Amino acid sequence: MFNIVLVEPQIPPNTGTIGRLCVNLGATLHLIKPLGFNIDDKAVKRAGLDYWKDLDLKVWESFDNFLEANPINESFHLATTKTDKLYFDAKFKKGDYILFGSETKGIREETLLKHKSNCITIPMGNGGRSLNLGVSVGIVAYEALRQNYNGFQKITIPNRLEEMV
Repeated sequence: MFNIVLVEPQIPPNTGTIGRLCVNLGATLHLIKPLGFNIDDKAVKRAGLDYWKDLDLKVWESFDNFLEANPINESFHLATTKTDKLYFDAKFKKGDYILFGSETKGIREETLLKHKSNCITIPMGNGGRSLNLGVSVGIVAYEALRQNYNGFQKITIPNRLEEMV
């Protein structure tokens, strides 16, 4: 469906949560080193629960290595607090890459400046500077899904409400 890219993530539970989200979306998760944790860290797997084994995961040695294989074009969306373009004004297509920077550094400023038209942001009130990475990925990824929901392969779950009657 989509490609969720985490550039140098640092907090294991965030990555585990995002991995679980990717499995449910049918998205590929790209992790770009250096990581702030070992990929086998219990905290990653605990947050991802038993979904981690089903995750379509690609690990890249560096951001430059990732960009060599996947040059930024119109199918890339760079999530940042340093733009005014709202994520819900972006046009997402199946196969798009949605990039998120590390919890403390974000995406390289030079990359953001070079690709201003690809930058998107989540609106926030004046009281905060950013949202949790897992929350941010969920917000943007599900807007991308909303725009591309037609034909989405979802698992049929029995209606538990009917069983209660």
